[in-house]
Amino acid sequence: MAQGGFRVELSAQVAAAVPGCGAEQYDCASGTVLVVEPEQLLAALRFLKQDPGQDYNVLVDLTAVDRVATEGVIEVVYQLRSIAAGRRLMVKTRLAGEPWTLASATPLWGSANWAEREAWDMFGLRFTGHPDLRRILMYEEFEGYPLRKDYPYNKRQPLVEERDPIANPWPGTGNPT
Repeated sequence: MAQGGFRVELSAQVAAAVPGCGAEQYDCASGTVLVVEPEQLLAALRFLKQDPGQDYNVLVDLTAVDRVATEGVIEVVYQLRSIAAGRRLMVKTRLAGEPWTLASATPLWGSANWAEREAWDMFGLRFTGHPDLRRILMYEEFEGYPLRKDYPYNKRQPLVEERDPIANPWPGTGNPT
């Protein structure tokens, strides 16, 4: 991002557009990483999508990293892509203490819908404003979040009866007929 012959750091641009976001930037082997405060995450994502100089129009993926045992946080990672500029960007935020709650990115990218459901299902992350936050991979009776490092590897789950999805749909899914 050259401006007037000087490289303008992305973190400075985001910090100017979203005061209080605490944007920090670093480069790693997979590209540029931007770290923002969770309270300002949605505003920073909105800027990155809607600002013509940024134009990160695709949310490629959203996942989390359990760092509770070492750092006391869950790190939430957004992979963004600008098709027009041919750039990609990793945006991270760190949540300390349960409940781990973030604003949903579904108003910005429809692809956030299933990715946030998966993060809820696997890590227990709550996304306020999500249109349909329920399990996507595990069954409703499953207890806990399998990708959290505090999940006991040998935990037995309650056995549930086999279901005919037409005659006996999963709770909350309704009958498709």
